[in-house]
Amino acid sequence: MNIFIREMRAHRKSLIFWSIGMLFMIAAGMGKFTSYTGSGQTMKDILDKMPKALKAVLGFGTLDVTTASGFYGMLFLYLLIMVTIHAAMLGANIIAKEERDKTTEFLMVKPVSRFTVVTAKLTTALVNILVLNIITLVFSIAIVNQYAKGEQVNGDIFILMVGMLLAQLLFLFIGSGIAAVSKNPKVSASIATTILLVTFIIAILTDMNDKLAGLKYITPFKYFEAQQLYEGGLKPVFVVLSLVIISVMLWVTYTFYRKRDLKV
Repeated sequence: MNIFIREMRAHRKSLIFWSIGMLFMIAAGMGKFTSYTGSGQTMKDILDKMPKALKAVLGFGTLDVTTASGFYGMLFLYLLIMVTIHAAMLGANIIAKEERDKTTEFLMVKPVSRFTVVTAKLTTALVNILVLNIITLVFSIAIVNQYAKGEQVNGDIFILMVGMLLAQLLFLFIGSGIAAVSKNPKVSASIATTILLVTFIIAILTDMNDKLAGLKYITPFKYFEAQQLYEGGLKPVFVVLSLVIISVMLWVTYTFYRKRDLKV
């Protein structure tokens, strides 16, 4: 419990800053919504004629961005990138921080097992990403409803947040697994975010070229697309893939952290 409290205090400011960042992103993003609706059919025609490749890069896909839910679905991609970066860095840093900061002895002199240490750290990380997810949900409902004009958006936002939480968990444990395996604790967060960015690029490429559609199974950003979640909810195959990856990386985190020689 002492380790959990200590870690929560250590990440308190970071969580506040990320929460403020999410608020700004949602407010600023939805603030541009009126420019898409103000031109009426003209803007819709322009978006329909936009090249598929450009739509993929901008995150439009097949969403109708002249509606509040459609525009938020486009914005969701950028929110997803932010929270997954937070999760990947948190997972890597919370496992590697003692070795990175040369404070391993402080942690190891406590009368607790490495299993207990990892559990306390991962519990802290889980609480942090859950709080950020809930804050994003509350901000999203409050702000998007100001532009909805009678459109029912709460259900759409909620299913997006469920998908977001799964993505956060996935990258959290990818980060922690990399930190547990990596011999250089200073680069674990960089490796985790590099993997995240590579999978994001792969997701864009699959949208640009139908021949690459098979690659969607290796990029979590295709698991939780807004259009897909709006139309059919969470696909069982992607949920199972996510849970398998989470389980494997969780096993990697505990196993390799228990066996490794911690640097002091």
